[in-house]
Amino acid sequence: MTDPWATFGADLHIDPNGATGLRAGLMDALREAARTGRLAPGTRLPSSRTLAADLGIARNTVADAYAELVAEGWLTARQGSGTRVAQRVEPRRAATAAPRSRPPRTRPAHSLMPGSPDLSTFPRAEWLKAARRALNAAPNEAFGYGDPRGRVELRTVLADYLSRARGVYADPERIVICSGFVHGLRTMGKVLRQRRVREVAVESYGLDVHTRLLTEAGLRIPCLPLDELGCRTAELSGMPGAGALLMTPAHQFPTGVPLHPDRRSAAVDWARSTGGLILEDDYDGEFRYDRQPVDPTPREAGTSPVRYWKGQVGALQGLDPERVVYLGTASKSLAPGLRLGWMVLPESLVAEVAAAKGYSDSCGALDQLTLAEFIRSGAYDRHVRARRLGYRRRRDELVAALAERAPRIGVTGLAAGLHVVLRLPPGVDEHTVIQAANWLGLAVQGVGAFRHPDARAEGWAGLVVGYGTPTDSAWAGTLEALLRALSAVVDS
Repeated sequence: MTDPWATFGADLHIDPNGATGLRAGLMDALREAARTGRLAPGTRLPSSRTLAADLGIARNTVADAYAELVAEGWLTARQGSGTRVAQRVEPRRAATAAPRSRPPRTRPAHSLMPGSPDLSTFPRAEWLKAARRALNAAPNEAFGYGDPRGRVELRTVLADYLSRARGVYADPERIVICSGFVHGLRTMGKVLRQRRVREVAVESYGLDVHTRLLTEAGLRIPCLPLDELGCRTAELSGMPGAGALLMTPAHQFPTGVPLHPDRRSAAVDWARSTGGLILEDDYDGEFRYDRQPVDPTPREAGTSPVRYWKGQVGALQGLDPERVVYLGTASKSLAPGLRLGWMVLPESLVAEVAAAKGYSDSCGALDQLTLAEFIRSGAYDRHVRARRLGYRRRRDELVAALAERAPRIGVTGLAAGLHVVLRLPPGVDEHTVIQAANWLGLAVQGVGAFRHPDARAEGWAGLVVGYGTPTDSAWAGTLEALLRALSAVVDS
């Protein structure tokens, strides 16, 4: 267990190793949340079973804490109504007492910020089993400095997994393990600079941390516009200085648009004709919900066919493994805290990337061995399947709720991933909606926050809603806060 625990939209700071014990710690946290208003009177608390699962403690511990707080008057419990925060009368302050304001909120009560999975669903028990097996089987040399490419056990199982799940041409000798996408991109920026590349084309909307890494490496970042078919890769011909292209073809971040087959072919043709490289960020590629039919034929004579894999559009890398650098991570499928990612490289780049990364492995060997065992045992596939169902259910609930209560809001980017884009009606400013959401304790981001400095505004405002972020017990309250914020602005 970790400290602090965050659950059902309120931060509960509990020290499981403290002298007060778990029950007393939980009671103190609930009292403080009710006293400060973070849990408003009338708020329905999760069932003891749900809260116990979120916190990783025994159900009886939660049930006992609830019962004692009911006896103290902090909570109420009625058959059929559940457990709720009680209405309390604040004691009258002396006339001479200075007015005391509510303590500032350190975190929002609810979050729909994109970029994170539901961290409460991390498969602790299965991961622990895999870690034990991996540790028992680990050779002595695994505790040394290691190969800069990463553990061969992980590279081997990744080669098989990426081939069958994402259509990636992956050989263990062409894989380099890194500590996440940022680490991989920073390493590739260094390699590109050493190869005398001066410009890396990027999509007009994306994460500024990624473009900042490239500029810090001394690379210029001209941008390609986006539309309803994805990145307009045909315009690469007008960028003679670009030696590489960074893109998210499976599920563009943040717009959610998959790259059209013709534009996939155009990107690969550009790389072949110019000797350029494509850096493919397979952003949340495992979570695709709306299956598409297999289309085995090329779009045009002389172009590469679109590659589909198990009913999904496969990774772009499968079209030309010698011109595409594939970057993936466990951050969305498992958790970003694992700090594990991978690069599948053209053969000509492996030695350069390994040298740029460093001469000893900078990623924990035991974590790599655990992930290798987790994938090999089938636990990873089972976890991804379960989360795909869970996230799709949330997506459907979000769409249904918007259709009922905010029908003027358009929803795009539904086919895959952990977020969607809500298109606001004309005349509605996204900053106004964000401010209304903040007043309701909801953190959410606008599309404009991801726009490249040189990109033209698209003429519409929107929100990037990360529906994968809340815990299951927080989801209903978070969705309600979003709907209230939209109603307050859109319907006013």
